[in-house]
Amino acid sequence: MTDLLTVQEVYAGYISDLNILQGVNFSIAPGELVAVIGPNGAGKSTLAKAIFGLLKPNRGKIIYKGKSIAGLKSNQIVTRGMCYVPQTANVFPSLSIEENLEMGAYIRKGPLKELKNSVYNIFPILAERRRQAAGTLSGGERQMLAMGRALMLDPDLLLLDEPSAALSPLLVNEVFAQIKRINQQGKAVVLVEQNAKKALSMADRGYVLESGRDRFCGPGSELLSDPKVAALYLGSKG
Repeated sequence: MTDLLTVQEVYAGYISDLNILQGVNFSIAPGELVAVIGPNGAGKSTLAKAIFGLLKPNRGKIIYKGKSIAGLKSNQIVTRGMCYVPQTANVFPSLSIEENLEMGAYIRKGPLKELKNSVYNIFPILAERRRQAAGTLSGGERQMLAMGRALMLDPDLLLLDEPSAALSPLLVNEVFAQIKRINQQGKAVVLVEQNAKKALSMADRGYVLESGRDRFCGPGSELLSDPKVAALYLGSKG
């Protein structure tokens, strides 16, 4: 199967001549769920930002649907069928749930009813509270709304950056269940996550980053049981 997204030998960072990513390689096929894990500072979120055009790579290739997107702006990448959900500041607090969803479809033309109903089917709690201001939602509900807003563009690939951060164990389970459901509906999902065990247990494949490099790659279940992966990840002091 042809990869939906391929990252080849990418170097990137936030300061000139200081690369956080040190030649990362990564790929995801259509409909696949791929987890990206690793110690704090390994470059997980930096990889997601480089893919989505929030950070310009200094070297390397990023190929999406057979075409280079390295150096493109995020608003250009969105129109090609990719969406990104950041860890924080991912909803408009003063707007209602329904208004947030409508804002997510800002580049689409035509009626939005079918798309909104599709999101509400995945996240029933959002349908129940559609008139409620997003700023009054719990952390888990905000994450669901942020994912729902991204789905309003009907993307082929969804990038999720630390969706379980700061959530209670109960809400973590709920958010992960919804991510799995999104994937089962045919969306490719890149899951950047600190909760390594949860992420790998549901992923088709996983990547373990260390010091800006892809140290391990393989099926999620195999990485989960690999003692070398456990030593790298659990042995980190952050």
